[in-house]
Amino acid sequence: MSSHTYSREVLLAYLAEQLPSERMAAVEQTLRESEPLREELALLARERDQGGFTVGEVWRRERLSCPTRSQLGAYLLEALDAGPQEYVRFHSETVGCRVCAANLADLQQATAPSPEKQRRRRKYFDSSAGYLRRDS
Repeated sequence: MSSHTYSREVLLAYLAEQLPSERMAAVEQTLRESEPLREELALLARERDQGGFTVGEVWRRERLSCPTRSQLGAYLLEALDAGPQEYVRFHSETVGCRVCAANLADLQQATAPSPEKQRRRRKYFDSSAGYLRRDS
């Protein structure tokens, strides 16, 4: 593959690790085979590290299209309105944002029931039950 196979935007997304896993692997394979592409990528990395201030660079760097962690949690609970719910689904499944996928996986794991969590909850409840007073 030639160095012109991937656009500047794709290569910048590769550097920022914002491509879906399959696309990241494809770019990486092409990089192994193409010295001109490696040189182009190195040039882009130097330009990026000099602190560019284009709208696209700021958008990518600050992940402005990514939902917040609380929005991702609401998405998992299906507590968002239809539009935001669809956007989060599109962003995580179709776009394949790896950062949001990692956040979603972390939130799912954190809310998954486990015997340890149930034991801890029971222990907290039992330790505070004596402080509750019954009015008769």
